[in-house]
Amino acid sequence: MSIENVRKWFMIHTYSGYEKKVKTDLEQKVGTLQLRDVVTNILVPEEETTEIVRGKPKKIYRKLFPAYVMLEMEATREENENGISYKVDPDVWYIIRNTNGVTGFVGVGSDPIPMEDDEVKNIFNIIGMDTSKETIKLDFAEGDFVKILKGSFTDQEGQVAEIDYEHGRVKVMVD
Repeated sequence: MSIENVRKWFMIHTYSGYEKKVKTDLEQKVGTLQLRDVVTNILVPEEETTEIVRGKPKKIYRKLFPAYVMLEMEATREENENGISYKVDPDVWYIIRNTNGVTGFVGVGSDPIPMEDDEVKNIFNIIGMDTSKETIKLDFAEGDFVKILKGSFTDQEGQVAEIDYEHGRVKVMVD
């Protein structure tokens, strides 16, 4: 029997139409509760399409999986005579499960089933995400005070107001 911590992608089921709200709420909770080591990415997969509206082409984004949000997080992988299973920290599971709009993880009972690596790669290819990107770990979270090292506000201190992981940006409020 072997046990190890691994980082895997999971799907959480949400109420239809709540996907972006759930993503925003989870990002805020993860930042506030300092869980960035456990939950590293939250994604609502969308593909860009073009529709003709009133005779003109218009870019729109369609959700690949309505009522689902992808979550990359740490889980415990247990291998025994019955096969392989994955367990999520019960406290983290509780926080995610009790987020407004979330109905639960995709899985059997309270055991989430991670997505296969090939599935994740295919989704990233569809939405145009580079799978070779490395996840950046930050030593700060929303609400923390930081010192600006480069730019027009060099050597000033400010409070982290927002972290945009998708675009690699941090918004800092300076007095």
